[in-house]
Amino acid sequence: MKILYFHQHFSTPKGSAGIRSYEMARRAIHYGHKVTMVCGSYGGGKTGLSGDFTKGKRVGNVDGIDIVEFDLSYSNADTLLTRTKTFIKFSVKSIGLVFTENYDLVFATTTPLTAGIPGIFARWLRRKPFVFEVRDLWPELPKAMGVIKNPVVLGLMSFLEYISYQSACRCIGLSPGIVNGIEKRGVALDKIKLVPNGCDLDIFNSNVDAWRPDGVKESDLLAIFTGTHGVANGLDAALDAAKELKERGRKDIKLVFVGQGKLKTQLQRRAKVEELENVIFCHPVGKTKLAGLMSGADIGMQLLTNIPAFYFGTSPNKFFDYIAAGLPVLNNYPGWLAEMIVENKCGYAIEPENIKEFADALESASENRAELKEMGIKSKALAIDAFSRKNLADEWVEWVCK
Repeated sequence: MKILYFHQHFSTPKGSAGIRSYEMARRAIHYGHKVTMVCGSYGGGKTGLSGDFTKGKRVGNVDGIDIVEFDLSYSNADTLLTRTKTFIKFSVKSIGLVFTENYDLVFATTTPLTAGIPGIFARWLRRKPFVFEVRDLWPELPKAMGVIKNPVVLGLMSFLEYISYQSACRCIGLSPGIVNGIEKRGVALDKIKLVPNGCDLDIFNSNVDAWRPDGVKESDLLAIFTGTHGVANGLDAALDAAKELKERGRKDIKLVFVGQGKLKTQLQRRAKVEELENVIFCHPVGKTKLAGLMSGADIGMQLLTNIPAFYFGTSPNKFFDYIAAGLPVLNNYPGWLAEMIVENKCGYAIEPENIKEFADALESASENRAELKEMGIKSKALAIDAFSRKNLADEWVEWVCK
């Protein structure tokens, strides 16, 4: 089967972005399918192509995946207006490929929600099967966050969401809440499958070279956050905890933030003004180096702003990277991940916006290293038993290509 796969933010493992689409495409190829990946130029990603753009795009084959990359740069630091323009341009260019490429099936994955547009055209104008993967519920999440308030824009997004779901032959949701959200929009449950993010066990293994950032001693407790520094992530909560730890005199607990995002400069400025020497910011790194950092860390921080829509409606890459690396997880909001952490005893599930409990959890981790190690062993077991990327990719291929 020839799959035309749309993912605007596609990246190979050499980038610092999530690699779900790369792994799914590779697994489809393993089973004899042909995949053409259509993407833009994402700031944190690397497509593997390095040639010049010709007429706004460049093409090539990377690890068996045919790639069409449009010259449309995107960064999490862009303004909402800039991002919206980029999303629309990508959709328009993608529609062109729908009518010119040779394929049997269209697969599109969010974000953004506009990823579904080429699938809609393929389904109704070329009568091709369309499978739609939903990574976040839009417009529910931006509305809940207050990022988008214009009722006309929200209405248009809601309409696009509905049409995308109804046009799809099958849908995939990355979390239980997303599956429920798709069903509530009138899609039969037998047309929806839960395929959460997975653990790249081949990357996050014991053979990597462990390292720690400058300023972190071997005896320090190293707590890491790896991902976007944006509004949704609520990283001020971690800085609040760092301030509390400073006041307690715990210089031996370091909080390290790896990544980029709209609020990174603001967070760095706050840490400097408040002289939070226990907070360290690092540039984004590729998956291999990230695996080395996780091997040298003691605990991973899974953090989000306290918004109920997040509780069951997200499937964060970083959580699955943490457990793949055998790291205990400190989670600061309720929901399916918090329940999983408690059930499997693989970390700390704390109340949202509770600075004292956040700091207490890190102190407990520092003072009970044997218990922390046991939590890490249980994290690894959870990764292997329930979230192996290979096993989930097999489910994905079977569902998409049925």
